[in-house]
Amino acid sequence: MTYRDSSTHRIKFDEHDVGALFKPADDQSMLIVFGHGAGAGMHHSTLEEITEAFAAIGIASLRYNFPYMEARKNRVDAQAVSTKTVKAAYEFAKSNYDLPILLGGHSFGGRMASHAVVEHSLDVAGLIFCSFPLHNPKKPSLDRASHMDQITCPMLFLSGSRDGMAERRHMNKLAHQLEATLKWLDTADHGYKVLKRTRKRKDDVFHEMAMHAKRFIQTLT
Repeated sequence: MTYRDSSTHRIKFDEHDVGALFKPADDQSMLIVFGHGAGAGMHHSTLEEITEAFAAIGIASLRYNFPYMEARKNRVDAQAVSTKTVKAAYEFAKSNYDLPILLGGHSFGGRMASHAVVEHSLDVAGLIFCSFPLHNPKKPSLDRASHMDQITCPMLFLSGSRDGMAERRHMNKLAHQLEATLKWLDTADHGYKVLKRTRKRKDDVFHEMAMHAKRFIQTLT
C-alpha cells in the first residue's frame, strides 16, 4: 500500500467496522496508531492538530474511530471492545505500512492503547500519551494506571500543566514508577487549550508537544 498520500480506510474485526485515516509525513521514520478521546472522533480538530504536528517531525499517523463513535453513541464501548479496536488498528498498520509502529492517543484513546498493549501483547516501539486521563477531575488517584507496570516499551506522557485529569504530584509519581518520560505543556488544559496571556513559550502548544515527541523518538532509533 502506498503511504505518500493521505487515505481513508475501513478496519473490520468481529462484528465491527470502523473508519481510519492515514496521514503521511515528510521523511517519515515511524507511524503512530492514534485513538481519539471519549467525546470526539478521529476528525476532531485536536487530533488534526496533533497528527499534523507529528507529520512535521517525521511521524506518519493512522487515526481510527472506536465502534461507539461510528454508531454515534454517547457512551464508550466496553474495555474489551475498545482494546480489540486498538489491536485491529495496530494489525492493519503492521500489515500495510513498512514503518516502525508507535501506539498512542488523546485521553481515552491513549488509555485504551495502554490496556491493549498489556491485554494483547502488542509489539510497539513506544507509547505516546496525549493528555493521559489518570483520574477523574478533582479525584487524584493512580488506580487507572495499575496495569501499566506490565508495559515494557518506552513511554512518553504529554500532559498540560492545567489538566484537571492529571494532577501533577500523581503524574510525576507514575512517571517515576514506570521510568517513563513526562513533559508538561505550558498552561495547556486537557484539550490542549492554553492561556495565551500567561503562557511563557512563544510557540504554539502543538509545536511544543511535537518537539518533545521528536526528542523521544530519537531515543528509540
